[in-house]
Amino acid sequence: MVKKVLTWAGIAFLIFFVAYRPNSAADVFKSLGGGIMDIAQGFGDFFTSLVA
Repeated sequence: MVKKVLTWAGIAFLIFFVAYRPNSAADVFKSLGGGIMDIAQGFGDFFTSLVA
């Protein structure tokens, strides 16, 4: 029950954030995407150097 309430609250906050601060929301998602890409690049470099 608590998990469902927190999930819906998170979704509502996300919609509110995107609706009222779209530029800030875009910056947050760009930062998160950049971080994920950096991690993926690190794993790729590791496995490349491991095989080479």
